[in-house]
Amino acid sequence: MPKRTIQRFIPKTEELRQHKHLKFLGEWLHSPSIWHLNRRSAAGGFALGIFVAFVPIPMQMILAAMLAIALKVNLPLSVAMVWISNPITWPAMFYGCYWVGTKLLGQATLDYRFHVSIEGLRSLLTALGPAFLLGSLVCGVVFAIIGYVFMTNLWRASVRRRYLRRRSKVNPE
Repeated sequence: MPKRTIQRFIPKTEELRQHKHLKFLGEWLHSPSIWHLNRRSAAGGFALGIFVAFVPIPMQMILAAMLAIALKVNLPLSVAMVWISNPITWPAMFYGCYWVGTKLLGQATLDYRFHVSIEGLRSLLTALGPAFLLGSLVCGVVFAIIGYVFMTNLWRASVRRRYLRRRSKVNPE
C-alpha cells in the first residue's frame, strides 16, 4: 500500500528530469538509485524532505534534490516532502522553531515588532536569528528522525499485511 500510495502523489520521473530548476543536475538525474522506490530509499527521501523543509532558505526543492542525489535516496519523494513548508504552514513552523531555539538557549521569547526596512530586517535577524536557526536545525533533525521511523514502520507493516493476506489465500483454514 505505501508504495502505490507514494507513487500516486510524488512527481513523475520525467517531470523532474525536465524541470527547469533541476536541469543543471544533468546526468546525475539518470542514476537509477534515486528513482527506485524501496523501504530504504523511501524512508530516506521522506526524512530528507522533512529536514530540508525546516531549512529557512528559498528554493528548498533544489537543496532536497542535490542531497537526495548525494545520499542516493528517492528524489521525487524528498522533493515532494519539502512542500510541507509552504505559506500556510510557515507561521506555525517558524514560530515553533523560534520557540524551540529560545528554550534551548535559555532565552525568553521576544515580543518583536518588525519595521519594513533594511534596518528593520537587520534588527530582526540580530534579535531572533540565533534562536530561530538553532530551533530550525533541531526541529529538522527531530522531525526527520520521526519521519524516517514512521515511513520504515509503515512500509514494514504494509509488507507484513500483504504477506499475511497472501498466506491466508494459499492456506485457508
